[in-house]
Amino acid sequence: MGNGALLAVSGVAGLAFLLAWWAFHSVTSGIARHHETFKETARANLADAFIFIEPEKLYIANIVFLIGGFLITWLLSGAWPVALMAAFLVAFLPRFAYGFIKKRRENRFLQDLPDALSALASMMRSGASFNIALEHLVNEVSGPIAQEFGLLQRELRMGVDYNTALAALCQRMPLAELQLVASGIKISREVGGELSETLARLGETIRRKVEMEGKIKALTAQGKYQGMVMAALPIFLALAIYHIEPEAMARLFTEPLGWATCAIVVVFELLGYHFIKKIVSIDV
Repeated sequence: MGNGALLAVSGVAGLAFLLAWWAFHSVTSGIARHHETFKETARANLADAFIFIEPEKLYIANIVFLIGGFLITWLLSGAWPVALMAAFLVAFLPRFAYGFIKKRRENRFLQDLPDALSALASMMRSGASFNIALEHLVNEVSGPIAQEFGLLQRELRMGVDYNTALAALCQRMPLAELQLVASGIKISREVGGELSETLARLGETIRRKVEMEGKIKALTAQGKYQGMVMAALPIFLALAIYHIEPEAMARLFTEPLGWATCAIVVVFELLGYHFIKKIVSIDV
């Protein structure tokens, strides 16, 4: 082998080594960034919901579910693109879980808010100040109302301005009804007036609004479930056909055209469910 060929082989080997090192460094850096981002996001979302779990444990559980979803789908379908699609969906489960927990907590807070305002108004009519009434309310109730109003009470005790504390409360619990309550408290403190009457009227208004929303949800429940059934029907139909004609359906998971068909089906399934949800969702 001549010197030129030896130099060419050495150059190619060196370039391959550099590319491998760059790829390894990029992958490890990406994993490290994802690790930190996941922990920060988990810590912030769980702290907002007053759930105190070590983010490192959640990250390990997410990796286990990710690998498990990939392997199980691969073993069942025998196609790695389908397994990658399943792993991609599993990777978004934490975000959906955070959204579900936040939405459920906001709904419970909204359901308990009218009674909390009525209790505050009754205690203030008895001669208690807003701070004392808030302290009694926090000691007597539980759930998101006690957590959020308790944090509001601690901020006021530490000397935080009322407007700042109320703005922080509305930021933690972004509800239009709570914005209305905060605005009523601010106006009563700045302009004057009976804060107890303001809170009582706000509580009654929010209670009627919540009742109206409950009636609308009951009337639109059939449409929502029909949308879920229609979205799930093609999946169950595909499973049934797969058991009847496994050879014909196997092409969906073993050929590129079949993978593209599955991707298109998933996209249209999501679009159809989204549009049905928009149709049956009515804002009050």
